[in-house]
Amino acid sequence: MVSKSKRIFIYQIFTRTFGNKNLTRKRSGSYEENGAGKMNDIDAQVLRQVRSLGITHVWYTGVIRHAMATSYSSYGIPNQHESIVKGKAGSPYAITDYYDVDPDLANDVTRRMEEFRALVRRTHEAGLKVIIDFVPNHVAREYQSVKKPLCVRDLGEDDDCSKFFYAQNNFYYCPNEPFMPHFDLKGYEEFPAKCTGNDCFCNHPGTNDWYETVKLNYGVDYSDYGAQHFNPIPSTWKKMTDILLYWTNEGIDGFRCDMAEMVPTEFWAYASQRLKAAHPGIILIGEVYNPSLYRNYLSSGFDYLYDKVGMYDCLRAVICQQRAASDISNQWQAADDIGSQMLYFLENHDEQRIASDFFCCDAQKAIPGMMLCAWLRNNPVMVYAGQEFGERGMDDEGFSGVDGRSTIFDYWTVESIYRGFFKRSTLSSGQLKLEREYQRILNLANKEDALRDGDMFDLMYVNGESCNFNPKEQFAFLRKSGNELLFICINFSSEPRFSKVLIPDHAFDFLHIKEGKYEGIYLLTGEKQMDSWTRGTPISIQTNAYSGSVIKYML
Repeated sequence: MVSKSKRIFIYQIFTRTFGNKNLTRKRSGSYEENGAGKMNDIDAQVLRQVRSLGITHVWYTGVIRHAMATSYSSYGIPNQHESIVKGKAGSPYAITDYYDVDPDLANDVTRRMEEFRALVRRTHEAGLKVIIDFVPNHVAREYQSVKKPLCVRDLGEDDDCSKFFYAQNNFYYCPNEPFMPHFDLKGYEEFPAKCTGNDCFCNHPGTNDWYETVKLNYGVDYSDYGAQHFNPIPSTWKKMTDILLYWTNEGIDGFRCDMAEMVPTEFWAYASQRLKAAHPGIILIGEVYNPSLYRNYLSSGFDYLYDKVGMYDCLRAVICQQRAASDISNQWQAADDIGSQMLYFLENHDEQRIASDFFCCDAQKAIPGMMLCAWLRNNPVMVYAGQEFGERGMDDEGFSGVDGRSTIFDYWTVESIYRGFFKRSTLSSGQLKLEREYQRILNLANKEDALRDGDMFDLMYVNGESCNFNPKEQFAFLRKSGNELLFICINFSSEPRFSKVLIPDHAFDFLHIKEGKYEGIYLLTGEKQMDSWTRGTPISIQTNAYSGSVIKYML
């Protein structure tokens, strides 16, 4: 019997905070004061719990060594100047050594790579695959690899820094100008100034610029209207491709590629071809926010792209009652031809927590949005660690501040994760209920053929507002595979609903529904009902508040 491939469900773990059990949580506290989670904290039991959620892939965020204020000089790791580090723990997107592992994450710093390899092995043994970050657009301002292979030349090591642009340089420069940002450098000196990662091509970036990073040069001359110099192959292309190959050789199954759209598609085509030739099963997930560029980046080798400005923004607004649920139709239709390649999510490290004061204050309100993410299409879905426990992200950690996000810059312990994985007896009944809902939603998506790889039919265009259906708060659709038909209604309302949903003639034709009377079973409750599936006859469905229902019929 041939096994059916599973849909991809990603669990994002911010590695530094995930396993931290230190509850001191001092604002802007040091590593010594607040501690850090370790790779060894993510043991077999933790991974079993992650998998029980319905997860297939784990994204370990912040694994590669990045700039930090903590000193590890006794281990041969260069110190980073505090003026160009964000927070005490630093940004995981300011890489200082692409061939090294963050020492904060190791119990034994001298064996940090061995501990990482053990984490990869444990993850695979748990039946899960491993994703890590690839940050192609920029590196830390004081980038210096101490773990690169002997044959590798460092980024910037051979640059001609007398030129703003040279195709074989790895960085962009402000010739004859010192680095002079709009804040106190506290003794940090850089000459000539390197240009920042957010394309600030001058020597005086502001505090809102990515001042802690420098832009990598892929052969695009921004002083000449973006003129491309791709022949011969730029040095940066080769070095960054070698980095991808290095980590895949360590057993990595995929990369989440940070700000992929700031790097030319020509590089991605070059790198992905070589990467997938060596490792055919590898997946590339791109952070691309411009919908007009989606298809260009997919054709250049990406397997999946963030659906942030489309589906995420829409679902957030629907959850917060700022848009009608019927608007969801516009979002999936806009990317219909690439729908299976769009990654849906409601949380990640960049976005505010659902339960925060900045989103909707109540994690339960997003359950219908999560159902929509998992059941509407066949595409990948991502959950951020703590989301399933209703993490609020309202801590004042220090550099991050109270912004509804869980910090990526500070040493901290995320209390809901600590309780959810290491002190489960302290979880509230509401948190346990929320976790069970996530488990049911995600596991159902891979259990049911129709949700895993079936066809979808949107019912919203024939269900205008009436006493029996409210398109502002409800969303209805069908999924079908073989003789299995699923009728789904999602309820974003604070009240339970009894709805009658019209099924258009076209649905019968498109999905090859044979008219007749069929028994339906509510997959989440086990309740049964008999329905007449005939043209012109509405189908009744009950939904709880902030929830949804799936009725399964065998035709």
